[in-house]
Amino acid sequence: MLQRNIELHPLKPFLPLNAKILMLGSFPPKVERWSMEFFYPNFINDMWRIVGLIFYNNKEHFVEGRRFDRQRIVDFCQMRGIALYDTATKVVRLKDNASDKFLEVVEPTDIGALLSELPECCAVVTTGEKATALVAQYFGCNPPAVGGRVDVSWHSRQLRFWRMPSTSRAYPLALESKAAFYRELFDVELGQL
Repeated sequence: MLQRNIELHPLKPFLPLNAKILMLGSFPPKVERWSMEFFYPNFINDMWRIVGLIFYNNKEHFVEGRRFDRQRIVDFCQMRGIALYDTATKVVRLKDNASDKFLEVVEPTDIGALLSELPECCAVVTTGEKATALVAQYFGCNPPAVGGRVDVSWHSRQLRFWRMPSTSRAYPLALESKAAFYRELFDVELGQL
């Protein structure tokens, strides 16, 4: 019989009380791929380069040597009101990588529990296909197109559910093109940049 290695999510949700946006990926890569102990930790993932490009006109703003500067990222997210977690709390990796295609979700995240801790949150943002499918299933809606959004209701709160392109370099879109989608999201949800 094949043994299944179930992995528990290694990070706690990052939920600043002032968060207006809840960004959800699928699940972190293996710890040996991390350049910091925070979300989007793989140095070849472009999330923090995209954010640096949008807010500071410098894709290297959060880079320090061959690592991301965790404290600078945490401070930025707290100041701007960006919460972070993933859509799965337990997974099995079907291959030895972080690809969504080879992640089996054993236990999805309780998205409602996250939202209940974020009274100012008005947008849920997914950063990949698997995350989008899980959030759409949770809200009982069709997934938005990449770069698009749909309106959803949750406990009498009206939310916008955005689907952003993956920040993985495996996703076939240039960093600047990905940044254009994220810029629109941040502009709408956080005001003028």
